[in-house]
Amino acid sequence: MRVDLALQGGGAHGAFTWGVLDRLLEEPKLQLDGISGTSAGAMNAAVLVDGYAKGGAEGARRALEAFWRRVSRASQFSPFRRGPLDVLFGRWTLDYSPTFLTMDMVARLFSPYDLNPGGTNPLRTILAESIDFAHLAEGPIKLFVTATNVRTGRGRVFRNTDLTIDALLASACLPNMFQAIEIDGDAYWDGGYAGNPTITPLVRECESSDTILVQINPIERPGTPRSARNILSRLNEVSFNSVLLKELKMIALLRQMVCLGDDESARWASMRIHRISSDVLLELGYSSKLNGEWAFLTMLRDQGRHAAEGFLEAHRADLGRRSTLDLDTLLEGV
Repeated sequence: MRVDLALQGGGAHGAFTWGVLDRLLEEPKLQLDGISGTSAGAMNAAVLVDGYAKGGAEGARRALEAFWRRVSRASQFSPFRRGPLDVLFGRWTLDYSPTFLTMDMVARLFSPYDLNPGGTNPLRTILAESIDFAHLAEGPIKLFVTATNVRTGRGRVFRNTDLTIDALLASACLPNMFQAIEIDGDAYWDGGYAGNPTITPLVRECESSDTILVQINPIERPGTPRSARNILSRLNEVSFNSVLLKELKMIALLRQMVCLGDDESARWASMRIHRISSDVLLELGYSSKLNGEWAFLTMLRDQGRHAAEGFLEAHRADLGRRSTLDLDTLLEGV
């Protein structure tokens, strides 16, 4: 069974996606056709494809674990650490970390060009150690990584043959934390502003008609945020989900049309969409996206594996037959 994957970004929360991928790679009947990823989703995707090219599914699983171990080791030198009470009560938030609170305030007054004039990014070394980009160009799985062009505001999709460390860093470049990444004379920011992730290339360039969305940015969140940090966090979630929702709405609309018009419209309308997510992610705030502790990452990995297992138990037989994500609800009120 050929499937595509759509992987969202979300900093350290991307370890949840690691767990989902780890479980899906154990399924012998699943064959990955293409993967679209943004930010942490793009890094998971690139590491998977590189590992798969070297050693098949097991090679991909080993590569993903090695990547996240490197992330965790690098975070040991990070000033963003949980406070003693958070450790004592098992809270993963950094909301009470003096360093995080200070940097959160400073980031509202100064840009990365003021605070980090050299443009240092620890992910550059991690990616260089984790990925052989020659394998991406030759890999059997199609890769689509989205970054946002600062000048035009439009997304650019990087594919296997033009993927570089800079392209992956651009896809994960939050403008209040890192300097924009320059590629071919243009500056790029996080791909989440233009597609988190982008579905279009999966429809147009892949043979599979089943796309599994691994969602780590909640579309719905109960209650109204009242603190400045929670308001900003929810604004980011809404912004980073907006383009994805538009693409999913387009699929839903095309399904309801009597006349599909042309082959591409028919292709969009025939897509079967599935989703893997977890309520655990609803309980985690923005600050925990910067928490690289191994215990936190492995907790998220285990939650990802659990969510993937639940999805397979409930919907394994639906793959190749029907969508399991109700897209019609997205049209309510439209």
